[in-house]
Amino acid sequence: MKPKVEVKLITQANDKQLCDSAVDIKVKLAAVWASVTLCYLYCDYFELYQAGKLQAMLAGRMGPLGESSQGVLLGASIVVSIPALMVFLSAFLPAGVNRVVNLLFGALFTLIMLVFLLSPGVWLYYKYYALLEVMLTFAAVWLAWRWPRQAAVSPASHGAT
Repeated sequence: MKPKVEVKLITQANDKQLCDSAVDIKVKLAAVWASVTLCYLYCDYFELYQAGKLQAMLAGRMGPLGESSQGVLLGASIVVSIPALMVFLSAFLPAGVNRVVNLLFGALFTLIMLVFLLSPGVWLYYKYYALLEVMLTFAAVWLAWRWPRQAAVSPASHGAT
């Protein structure tokens, strides 16, 4: 049998425990999307250190997307701007629309990053970021799916007869 280990909470000198406050669902979702955006930025930054990436950029090529035309750049800009916009939208959209948008884009970006995660030949640092991004975007889906509900108010509780 293993001996029981007793863990005591270390408190401040005045012997008051720290309070952990509740975080609103909108703040949680905005934080998730901010983290996703930062992961995208860092991953893309580190990608510049792969041999040949800068030369390809200078030659006007965007990897599997081909020539960097106005259309390709606009399409890529739209895709990568969505997580950044989701930080704002998660904080300010009304609950019903907010939930749907987070379910939709959370699922979409989870699937996109699963493709990169499971693709052969992708560098390990990229797979690491893809894994983080899958977990984060899945967290957005999970949080949105479990969006807190208000309890139904019965007429009797409002003094109605």
